[in-house]
Amino acid sequence: MTRQRALTQIHIAAVLFGLTGVFGELIQAGAAVITLGRACFAVVALGLFARLRRKPLLGTLTPAQLFVLVLAGALLAAHWVTFFISVKVGGIAIATLGFASFPAFITLFEGLVFRERVRLAEWLLLALVTAGLVLVTPSFDLADKGTIGLAWGLLSGLTFALLAISNRRSASGMDPMQVACWQNLVVALVMLPFATSQLPQAQALDWLWLALLGIFCTGLSHYLFVSSLTRLNARSAGLVIALEPVYAIAFAWALFSQQPTVRMMAGAALIIAAIVWSGLRKSPPPAPQAGASP
Repeated sequence: MTRQRALTQIHIAAVLFGLTGVFGELIQAGAAVITLGRACFAVVALGLFARLRRKPLLGTLTPAQLFVLVLAGALLAAHWVTFFISVKVGGIAIATLGFASFPAFITLFEGLVFRERVRLAEWLLLALVTAGLVLVTPSFDLADKGTIGLAWGLLSGLTFALLAISNRRSASGMDPMQVACWQNLVVALVMLPFATSQLPQAQALDWLWLALLGIFCTGLSHYLFVSSLTRLNARSAGLVIALEPVYAIAFAWALFSQQPTVRMMAGAALIIAAIVWSGLRKSPPPAPQAGASP
């Protein structure tokens, strides 16, 4: 694979990640059903992609690795559920920008879990993200749906950061495609009890959107992301993935007339600048193996 092809693949992956919120808006079912359906279709898609790459998905796992996959799968389920609730409550732009706070959470957790000293530049990064979130917040009234949606988006970013830390600490050396497949399988099993009663209410069109979400925005995007890393370093890939909120806001504006305010755009610029700066400073932690975004 050439570097140009790898760059093309990572940009396509970023666009697909940006479409996640769009499908969350289109699907009328609740967050539990969306998460269950996405995971099920993703397992099928990842299985097909693994077959294309001739990579086994049922390799031997130690009890410790199995425990890590179950824990990470539960965190991934929590991340997706909170993200889709954020989309339903606050809209695509607010949900995506709330989730985009995850690098700040990772910086904090690295200091706590890995005993890494938080340097001045990292405190400045946290300040940038915080300032961006203050600007993005529609109001500081908990009765405001936008504010509640942002809170759910922040919780989505928090759970994603915990997922990243979990994978960095325990899942290194495992095949990314195998990890992604197993984690999505765990997501499906975790969500099944919560979503079963809601499945009969899902409309036929919902299943079409769920299939597209699971196959393209999860399975294909992860496949492109992992494949691009054969020619790109994590820093370059991370900088491209940082464009995800831009794509998400553009899609929300074009498809649902969710026009961002000047204040929201300013906040988005600060958050995206913080993500890009984080990527330029050093290679980011290994991306969670189940996907680099919502």
